[in-house]
Amino acid sequence: MNRGTVLIVDDEPSILYALGELMDDHGLAHRDARDGREALGLLDGVDCVLTDVSMPGMDGFELLREVRARDASLPVVVMTAHGNERVAVRAMKAGAFEYLTKPFDLDEVMLTVTRAIETRKLRADNLRLAAESAMGRRVIARSQPMRALLGVVERVAARDVTVLVRGETGTGKELVASLLHAQGRRAQGPLVRFNCAAIPGELADAELFGHARGAFTGAVNARKGYVSQADGGTLVLDEVGELPLDLQPKLLRVLQEGEVQPVGAARVERVDVRVVASTHRDLRQMVRDGRFREDLLFRLAVVELEVPPLRARRDDIVPLAVEFARRYGERFDLGPVTLTPALCAALERREWPGNVRELENTVARMVALATGTTLDVDALGGLIPSAPSSVTAVGDEAEPSPDPGEAPSLREQVEAFERGLIAKALTAARGNHSEAARRLSTSRATLLDKIKKYGL
Repeated sequence: MNRGTVLIVDDEPSILYALGELMDDHGLAHRDARDGREALGLLDGVDCVLTDVSMPGMDGFELLREVRARDASLPVVVMTAHGNERVAVRAMKAGAFEYLTKPFDLDEVMLTVTRAIETRKLRADNLRLAAESAMGRRVIARSQPMRALLGVVERVAARDVTVLVRGETGTGKELVASLLHAQGRRAQGPLVRFNCAAIPGELADAELFGHARGAFTGAVNARKGYVSQADGGTLVLDEVGELPLDLQPKLLRVLQEGEVQPVGAARVERVDVRVVASTHRDLRQMVRDGRFREDLLFRLAVVELEVPPLRARRDDIVPLAVEFARRYGERFDLGPVTLTPALCAALERREWPGNVRELENTVARMVALATGTTLDVDALGGLIPSAPSSVTAVGDEAEPSPDPGEAPSLREQVEAFERGLIAKALTAARGNHSEAARRLSTSRATLLDKIKKYGL
């Protein structure tokens, strides 16, 4: 199991090789860069940066500043020449986690790197626990894609920018929005949700932006809209792609000017809200079709986050199912509910087109119909189709479904086969990306993109 990923930055090939072998021996994945500029393109998903100071182009100090600006929680360990303690002190003052002097002791390197990774993960866990406490629910993120996403959420939450959360229906976009609020500086302010698809267009204006007294028949009192209710906090716009076209300029005014004009009001009101929007639609295609304003899309998508589908984060399936079983066991007064290994394996094999929401509903039905507190594979019964996944265990070759009516698409089968080949190569190379790329006769950059895509 991957215990973390280290980015090693040094212009000496022998240092890169020696440190890479050291990381491999201790179960740590690593990426290699020969200068700071190259390193900046490899930061995504990294748990620690181990960098030399003296390098051509962007040196270690410039890299340290850039890393701190992008992600202050990412630890940077600086390597300096022996006898150059003044440089080390400068690095520590600039925000380095620790420094090592060359020639270094390998045990000391591993101790420092391990401590840096553990410190980062502990900080992330503490933030998540605080967010879970505020939200009243647990956050399940065992898979690499979700851990990477939550790392970005943590960074973005503190920046107070507008965020567009994209993803298929049922993936957990509302959870990401809640985390952005709970981990941001507006956590003590209100969190207000507005479902753009739930209210007809003629009512959405008054609901979202409020209305003055007498604005229309039945408006006997003035009423604050959802935007004003979120003043000082976060406004979550679920399914923003469903917002009527004629209301989009009013939302744009909120984002650009911080102003809202209730229906029937002569004057505008000032508001201070952070907007987090979510959608399962392709808003760019909607812009091309004339159904969504391009300038509004630019304002909403200052930062875009993609929530991966459940089939792309299979390591989360069983932990999620266990959590849902616990939750519904308590709700139905059954006490602790356990899932057998056979049931867990069956759940992992399924594609879950409805994503996390479908998994939760399935577990809820199994618990509701249970005759005991142990759920076995037969509890699935006819609740959901029994077609196997197009992907078996990691590293196994994909097999198409025997049911032609539920067979995966050609693209899905090709991706599953590719994922299996990459998993096998990584296992054979003991996690060494360069060696795995050589075995697959592809470039290291292409391999890293594939690893990120498939969550390996």
